[in-house]
Amino acid sequence: MSAPPIWLEPVREVLATVRPEQLSRFLPPPEGGRESAVLVLFGEGPEGPDLLLIQRAATVSSHPGQPAFPGGALDDTDADAVAAALREAQEETGLDPAGVVVLGTLPQLWLPPSGFVVTPVLGWWREPTPVGVVDAGEVERVVRIPVAALLDPANRVSVRHSSGFVGPAFDVCDLLVWGFTAGLLSRLFALAGWERPWDASVMRDLPA
Repeated sequence: MSAPPIWLEPVREVLATVRPEQLSRFLPPPEGGRESAVLVLFGEGPEGPDLLLIQRAATVSSHPGQPAFPGGALDDTDADAVAAALREAQEETGLDPAGVVVLGTLPQLWLPPSGFVVTPVLGWWREPTPVGVVDAGEVERVVRIPVAALLDPANRVSVRHSSGFVGPAFDVCDLLVWGFTAGLLSRLFALAGWERPWDASVMRDLPA
């Protein structure tokens, strides 16, 4: 399948109208920050529509052990955020960027703990290739998570960090997806009209 499927159309529509404040309360400061990009990659797997996520290695300095979108900082060799997202995804998961159709980019968002200005790049995995851990020092796990599992209210909770952070999370595939990744997915699903009512009062404390 070369063209994005019909089920992905609501996400494409979000791209055309979304404002940054609809995605996060953390917007880039006037002085900016270190530019980075993540790949929000939708595919069609054995269990239907899915998303590609990684779990960072426990030894990395930035967000150790946390599930995340593939991605990272822009290099001097990257033409733009799209190029950076595809390069990082290839380095982290081994995917072939030639099989990805880039749908567009969401507004830049801010990660206060790391000082990154993040551009989410939305893609359709037209021709999926095998993926897995390329460098165990950087990535512990690579997983394609069914969108149905992410949307299932039974898999949704709120999380609370000792820092005071409270936000949405997804308890799926033996992973607790939280933080920036969960926040972006939660807002994207809501804007696309995919979100199903869930109980945000179910709270889980995160380790310090």
